Formats: sequence, structure tokens, C-alpha cells
Amino acid sequence: MIVELEHFGIKGYGEAPAITYYHISVEDMIKDLEAKKLMIERFAFTEPERYWHFLHHLLPANPFLVCALDMAAWDLWGKLSGKPLYALWKGNPADSPLTDFTIGIDTPGKMAAKLKERPWPVYKVKVGTPDDLAVVKALRSVTDVPFRVDANAGWDLETALKLIPELEALGVEYVEQPLAKDNWEDMRVLYERSSLPLYADEACVFEQDVEKCVGHFHGINIKLTKCSGITPALRMIKDARKKGLRIMVGCMNESTVGSAAVAHLAPFIDHVDVDGPLLLEEDVATGLGYDYGKLIYNNKPGLGIEYTGLFKG
Repeated sequence: MIVELEHFGIKGYGEAPAITYYHISVEDMIKDLEAKKLMIERFAFTEPERYWHFLHHLLPANPFLVCALDMAAWDLWGKLSGKPLYALWKGNPADSPLTDFTIGIDTPGKMAAKLKERPWPVYKVKVGTPDDLAVVKALRSVTDVPFRVDANAGWDLETALKLIPELEALGVEYVEQPLAKDNWEDMRVLYERSSLPLYADEACVFEQDVEKCVGHFHGINIKLTKCSGITPALRMIKDARKKGLRIMVGCMNESTVGSAAVAHLAPFIDHVDVDGPLLLEEDVATGLGYDYGKLIYNNKPGLGIEYTGLFKG
């Protein structure tokens, strides 16, 4: 879902993808937006943080919609200020890490074929099947670049303890969400014994989850859609730094609109997974580029994107 906010003739854009396993559909977001539209439009906009606080209480059951509106508010704020968002936050694009490219779960042969189709400096490999080791070995046979493994909560403690040393030997940099999101007891054991850094994804959704991850994970993966926008993500980054946690920001296959928001946060984090536009057949905006993993910013105000229109079909 793409939202547009207009303020004194300036337009800002935000996005939230529908995610079936979170039971949030575009229809749900439209319904909530229509029900609260007048209140959203009549709010006296001054700065994004205040607007997010208003939206957070107005739409407590729909963080996805809050994210889209918050993103549009930051786009507006940047345009009103005449600066890209990273500049408002005093960041330098040169500090942005390379984005990985995701290889989704399939047979080892098909995953290796996908990898060869897209030469890239670092890959995120989705695992969580009985053939995980065979998958990573198959991919390693066709490239020597670093891997990052996302288990999507698909392992138990015994499996994780067995696989992690072998994955490390195969050039894996870190593991994302190895165990079930609520299995904190086993995560503490794995945290103490793992030779690879462990990043929380499903176990770290909202701001209050950052504290829980201390002593269980080495880092957190922030998703704008899930945490409800740029505003809380900025606070999560600051909090994680204070707590000694490493930080990545991931995507949910957003278009260039939502991906640009992630890109502006990249100078402040350790890892970024923002390959959404590369996985889409069609896009709705321009303004964010990719050069073999390097994010290319156009340095225009706000998100730096130009909205081009709706998806076809």
C-alpha cells in the first residue's frame, strides 16, 4: 500500500506491504485509513516524531499503516527542510554497508542457479529445511563471497549447535533468528556457545523487544513495517547501540518507496538487507540505485524518490 500526504503543496510518500502471516492485508489498511482519514488529515503537522505519536495511539492495532504514514511524514519533512533524510540525521552515505541479495528457499540446484544469475558481493541465504548444510555447500561451490544465513526460526537448539560450526567453515558471517521467537531459554544457551553472531528478527519487532535481546542475541534486525515506521526505528538504533547490540535493517520486499527509507538508515547501522526492488518485476518509484551491492543515493530531499504510479494489473 502506498500513501500520499500533502502539506502546503508538497507531497510525501510512504509504503507498507501486506504480509499474510501477520494477518494484515491492503484491504485492512484501507479500511482503517478510511475510518480515521479526517483525523489524520486534520492533524497539525509540525514534525514527524509528534505525528508518529499521534498515529501510534490513533491506530494501535495497525503498525503497518502507521509505518506508511510515518514514512510519508518523514518524506514531507525532508522536502520541507530541503535535505535528504540521512543529512537531517547527520549521516554520510559513504558509511552505508553493502546490501545483500536474498536467495529464497528452493532445491540446492535451483538456489545455486539463482545465485549465478545475480553476481553480488554478499548473499542472504534462506534456510530452515533438513537440507540446510547441503544448500550452503551447493552455493559455496559456485562463489566465494560471504553468506548470511536466515533460519527464519526453523531450527531447534541441537540443530543450531551442530550446524553453526560447519556454516562458519563455509564462510557464513552470521545467523538470523535461528530458534523460535519465544524460545528465550535455548537462545541464551546458543548465544553463549555460538561461534557466529546471532541476530534477532521475529524476536525483535517493537522497541520494547530490544532489551529482551541482550544476552540472547548479538544483534537485531529492524523491519520498518513491523516496528511501525522510521520514527521508532531511529529510537531502536540508538537503544541498541547503547546496549552493545549490532544492528541490521531489513526489508519486506518493499518497492523503491519503502526501500529508500531503509537506505537512509544505512549509514547508521552495521548490515542492511534492502534488495526489495531487485526482486520485483514492477516498481512504483525511482530514486534508489544499486551498484553491485552499493546503494546509490540521488541526494534529493526527503526519501529522494519520484513516485511513478501504481503497479499494473
